[in-house]
Amino acid sequence: MTGKPGVVAREELIAATPNASCATVIVGYNWTLVDWEFGTGLASTPSKGVDGARTTGSTGNYAGRPLRALAQLSCSANPYERTIGCAAINAGLNRHDLQGSAGNGLEVPAGDPGRVVVIGRFPGLAERLPDAIVLERTPGPGDLPAEAAPDVVPGCSHLLITASAWANTSLSGLLSLAAGARVSLVGPGTPLAPSILARYGIHRLGGFVATDPDGLRRSVAEGAGVRQFRHQGRPVLLECPGSYSAATCADASSSRQSSGSASMAAKSR
Repeated sequence: MTGKPGVVAREELIAATPNASCATVIVGYNWTLVDWEFGTGLASTPSKGVDGARTTGSTGNYAGRPLRALAQLSCSANPYERTIGCAAINAGLNRHDLQGSAGNGLEVPAGDPGRVVVIGRFPGLAERLPDAIVLERTPGPGDLPAEAAPDVVPGCSHLLITASAWANTSLSGLLSLAAGARVSLVGPGTPLAPSILARYGIHRLGGFVATDPDGLRRSVAEGAGVRQFRHQGRPVLLECPGSYSAATCADASSSRQSSGSASMAAKSR
């Protein structure tokens, strides 16, 4: 893998996160939620103990902090805290009034002869993209293990990646394999920041904007999955302007990730 490991574009995304007070932090069975007055962010909850995911001495005291301070947790080596940080970034970016096309990003042009690779077994994927090659961390029937990515991603025409790969830090490695592919980041945990993520070789973002924040908080707290809470928001599809090639971005990723926050903030405007 090329590029610095960690959450892709984290410094730029942190700089773009408002410094307003966070209202709620919920770490649910399936999803983690952070919200504030104008936005709600989600990220997939890591399994307890996997990769060192564990609660901390701050558990129970995250709400009320500035969103940007919570967003800094996206740099944590602890997946529990990193997920809260990613949800905080999404709360700041995926505002309730954000507009975009309706769509979840799980589409490719009709008749495209190229190979389609999907990272993550999305609900209904077999009906939408029956010929896609699917990679999963916990593969089911017909899936390949995530470790097969170096064998199947290079040379693909379309690469659709679950936003969980952004939060679990595997996205950088996938982008380094995706030279020439059209890359989409898809799922409720997608940070809707097209001008930033375009610089990393991502062409399209399929995310989620809450329309019923109160209902979504209840659903996440009770362990709901996407099927149970999708009616409490709307899918938003954004194209990333002037996306670079994934190979170019992977080579440049390390220098971008290590740049100072002030410089990153200037670039994201």
